[in-house]
Amino acid sequence: MKFLDAEYTLETDAELGLVEEVLDQFFTDAKLRAVSLHPAYLSLWEAIERNAAGGKRFRPRLLMLAYRQLGGSDPTAAAKLGAVYELLHNAFLIHDDVIDRDPTRRGVPNVSGHYANKARRAGASAEAAQHAGMAAGLLAGDLSLAGAYRLHEAVEASGEVRQRLNGILDYAVFSSIGGELLDAEFALAVQMPSPEEVRTVARRKTAVYSFEAPLQAGALLAGAPASVAGRLADFGRDAGIAYQIADDVRGTFGDEEDTGKSNIGDLREGKRTVLLSYAATKPQWKEISQLVGSGELTAAGAGRIRDLLTECGAREHAVHLASEHAHAAVKQLGEEIPAGLAGSLERLLFSLLAELHSL
Repeated sequence: MKFLDAEYTLETDAELGLVEEVLDQFFTDAKLRAVSLHPAYLSLWEAIERNAAGGKRFRPRLLMLAYRQLGGSDPTAAAKLGAVYELLHNAFLIHDDVIDRDPTRRGVPNVSGHYANKARRAGASAEAAQHAGMAAGLLAGDLSLAGAYRLHEAVEASGEVRQRLNGILDYAVFSSIGGELLDAEFALAVQMPSPEEVRTVARRKTAVYSFEAPLQAGALLAGAPASVAGRLADFGRDAGIAYQIADDVRGTFGDEEDTGKSNIGDLREGKRTVLLSYAATKPQWKEISQLVGSGELTAAGAGRIRDLLTECGAREHAVHLASEHAHAAVKQLGEEIPAGLAGSLERLLFSLLAELHSL
């Protein structure tokens, strides 16, 4: 995600080291507990830690940006809360790869891929190895999710703030799992979901935990009024939808080295994106529908789908829709939001859109 290399990232880089310290300590403690049980359990935790390494720490950045710009004075507490949302993100990534049957992440084997490869080297059949990988992925995602809740309990906050932070985390998990279910259901449905249904999935699956929750949590931990946290949540709703649409475009048209995921996986899965929802109304859909959603889809077939999506206007439509939601998000930033924070969030969104035009 090249857009995260924009000026915005420089504002939290120093504080982000605190998040890394929290995560390092979390994994050190977990591995020490695991090795006392069995070396195999230690290996699973090492795989979880590898899966969490190398990301842009996007959600902690947002949380700490809001915390600092709204007057927060305890960066250590904010870093711990930021690490919570990074662990939550890691849990969702691991489970998402299991659902998508994707064995890699950022160009290397993910948890499921690592354990599937390990089983194959031990002589397991292809089917048994895949099952071993999926089992490890499910367990690893569960551990990361449970770890997020455990770390959240250690965040120092007053009773009222604690209660509200608990509610934000709970809703983020509840919403994201509901969005993931809808995503899976829509992929199996014969009828293409409407654009509104696709955007509902984008909001529930991505916007809530990636934008709304971190921004709200950072604001509340800083002691900001509920009205400010509400404004940031409104911003996060449209920003998150824009982000998910952009991510779907990157996942289809982007370079795998930049996105960290296969640019054929979504097409093989038949993931119901804005791209496909729009294409389904066009003459090119007849050919697209014969290719997309096949586990046997080749690189050449995926290339043909991309050509057809461009030809029918689906690519341009998706970029335009992401832009519309980004503009709507910025409009949510009223006078209550400090100029520095509003400016950083606006630059983030529009650098995202600039990247889409360069794909």
